[in-house]
Amino acid sequence: MQTRIKISAIVAVVLALSMLLASCAPATQAPTAAPTEAPTQAPTQAPTQAPTKAPTQAPTQAPTQAPTQAPTQAPAKPAPEAIEIGASIPLTGKYGSLGVQVKAGYELAVQDINAAGGVYVKEFDKKIPIRLTIYDDESDPTKAVSKLESLNTEQKVVAYLGGAASDMHAATVPIAEKNKVPYCGVSFALWKIHQQGYKYLFSPFPKSPTQAEDTFKILNATIPEGQRPLKVAIFQETTDWGIELGGLWKENAAKYGYEVVDYETYAPRSENFSDMILRAKAAGAETLLAVPNQPDGIAMVKQMSEIGWTPKFMLLIRAPENPAWGEALGKLGDFVTIFPGWHYKMKWPGVADLVKKHQEAYGRPPDVLVGPAYACVQVVADAIQRAGTLDRDAIRDAMAATDLKDSMIGPIKFREDGTGIVLNPMVQWQNGQIEVVWPPEHKSADLAYPATPFDKR
Repeated sequence: MQTRIKISAIVAVVLALSMLLASCAPATQAPTAAPTEAPTQAPTQAPTQAPTKAPTQAPTQAPTQAPTQAPTQAPAKPAPEAIEIGASIPLTGKYGSLGVQVKAGYELAVQDINAAGGVYVKEFDKKIPIRLTIYDDESDPTKAVSKLESLNTEQKVVAYLGGAASDMHAATVPIAEKNKVPYCGVSFALWKIHQQGYKYLFSPFPKSPTQAEDTFKILNATIPEGQRPLKVAIFQETTDWGIELGGLWKENAAKYGYEVVDYETYAPRSENFSDMILRAKAAGAETLLAVPNQPDGIAMVKQMSEIGWTPKFMLLIRAPENPAWGEALGKLGDFVTIFPGWHYKMKWPGVADLVKKHQEAYGRPPDVLVGPAYACVQVVADAIQRAGTLDRDAIRDAMAATDLKDSMIGPIKFREDGTGIVLNPMVQWQNGQIEVVWPPEHKSADLAYPATPFDKR
């Protein structure tokens, strides 16, 4: 009995010890935790988080953000609806016959550029159309100044296109300089304005020094010695350009073997030129050089016909530059020569297409100032594209570096003073039409010389 009690006690003790060891012995937990936790956490987190984040975030963000941000952030600001360019032109008044030609050239050039999508501007990485605003200044310099100020403050133009006639440009160029707006102008030969230090003025048009010298160079090149009209009369208009060119003609005459036998002055819009004509006739003048506006030029020729003085050679710059000359004078208007800067019979690229478009729009070939005006727009558009921005100073610098090879008037570069290095063609009225008589590579007819007397035409 006692033996059973002892055995039972021993068994009880052993069981108690076994249970105690099973519940709190550290040697049992270590192997269980290591294989359970390590494989569960390491493989689960590493493959789940690393592959998920790396392939998901890196490929998603890099391709999405890089292409999206680069094109979006490149332009500093949204592209404007249009490139604003403006002009004040004498469409009425004494210079109206010139202004309408300039306007046609500007508008046709803008139409062609916009038809091709506009001007590419790198800053915005796109082509932007030109919006041209034109005002009629009525041949009044004061009104022209006001119009240019309006274009600057209201339209905020990036460039000005000039009007027509030297005294009109003389009034408006200082406004462009004050406002620091690049200015491209044609239909003016005044050289003096380029000698005043202006930095924003550019003119792809022949100037007085070239015109004065070319007058005698062309006469000597086309007329044999012994037949040349060596005795010269100069009718000088009392304007800046008239004074400038009159003096240069006088200076160059002697240099090339000519003699000025009569030098007259007159105010614009004079009605009676008979005294001047009589003195020139009495002096035996064979050549007449002048720069009249159209009303003065027409009156001048009519009175010459009435008095009976027919110079062998006449160069009347400005007055004969549109069809109204032939309509008003008929055969009396023949034999007169001009330095207009261009003619539609010249052999430059693009001229034939311009002739077609002008014919469709106006029912006739383009007048002589249409080509230079068209070229002026080409100069501005080319400068904007090379500048790559609509910043006025950058456009001005690009205009100064112009090197156009195939503009409507041929190659164009600018000297430091803004005068154009361009061709100076001479044209002449013959049988009611204008023909190119110089240079030889562009001529459509020979120089008609000497002029047939008025009473025999």
